[in-house]
Amino acid sequence: MRPVSWQRIIWLLAPWLLVALVSGCGVAADTEQAAPGTEQPPFRIGVMESLTGPGETYGNVAVRAKQMALDEINAAGGVNGRRLEFVVEDSQCSAKEAVAAYRKLTDVDGVKIILGTSCSGAMLGVAPLAEADGVILFSGLASNPDIANAGDYIFRTQISDIEVGIATGNVMWADGVRTLATITEATDYAEGVRRTTVAQFTKRGGQVVAQESYASDVTDFRTQLSKLFDAEPDALHLAPQSEFAAGVIIKQARELGYQGPIYAETISVGTTALEIAGDSATGMKAITADLHPDNAKAQEVLANFRERYDYVTLPWHLGSAYDNVYIAAECLRRTGDDQDADGFRDCMYEITWSGAIGDNYSFDADGEVVGLSRLVVEVLPVAERTAENHGYKVLGNAPRE
Repeated sequence: MRPVSWQRIIWLLAPWLLVALVSGCGVAADTEQAAPGTEQPPFRIGVMESLTGPGETYGNVAVRAKQMALDEINAAGGVNGRRLEFVVEDSQCSAKEAVAAYRKLTDVDGVKIILGTSCSGAMLGVAPLAEADGVILFSGLASNPDIANAGDYIFRTQISDIEVGIATGNVMWADGVRTLATITEATDYAEGVRRTTVAQFTKRGGQVVAQESYASDVTDFRTQLSKLFDAEPDALHLAPQSEFAAGVIIKQARELGYQGPIYAETISVGTTALEIAGDSATGMKAITADLHPDNAKAQEVLANFRERYDYVTLPWHLGSAYDNVYIAAECLRRTGDDQDADGFRDCMYEITWSGAIGDNYSFDADGEVVGLSRLVVEVLPVAERTAENHGYKVLGNAPRE
């Protein structure tokens, strides 16, 4: 893997810079003048991601991918000859802050279409408001299973954690794991991963012998890990909300002498998580969504993002956020009105899309993405990790029930 650049360190440690530079504290992100000869106002839509908080690494990736897509669309003439414009707010990976961001976008800025949120808790906190108000909420990252029941105006390209749990439980059982210890961040996303994983594992006949949870502000996990290892589990399952916590947990688990297998999910194999964990992550298996190496559009998006921002983490989140903007642009093209949430909703139910995260995918009656699947990956030794392989090798498609 490449050393962390100073530019990237600034991005990771001072995400408020992005809030100021991209959103202008809620002011439209794209401030360029309309194209010559264009008198129509731009299409304005909201963006609500975790620029700070536990989800900052993937929230910032999502905003940057969306901005890249927006710039491409506007450079190509916009949507029906009108520019596309973002109004960006920071949901902070928090239901409370997401509600505040939502109120700003809808009550002050008057948007009816919002791309976001990054985190499941924020999505679940805002979804009832959006459903009651008839506002579109379209997420590329939130994966908690309960989002499927959030309402008629709620959509996502992220795959439900039901599939993550089923696949993780199946993989652990196939690997000979019979007793399991779990450590889980106390958030809706992480708990959803743990709950579905444990359900499948115990259905197969496995037993959870110890479990621990932690708050998002915890930075030392050795006490919880020691308790887990006292139960002598066959394997450790990790469900974090942030890449930082994931990397530290993996590293501290090995420092405490644990030599058994570790199983995890997408966040745990992010670039930042693996850099923190170092060699301690080698051999860890995770169920994750990833961009297919044979998908030319996916590889183009990754290459353009790396050239523009000098890093890549969590490629799926990046690609999903990018696709969301193009899908939104297509539905705006069809409706011709950024205030027509009902028309946008109908477009979402009708659309079939091919982009960075897959070909010919669509949305079912619950707004859930159909036609995408996750993979089983295994983390490589540090010496074998590259920007191209993202630090892991693909073992195959995630096994389903």
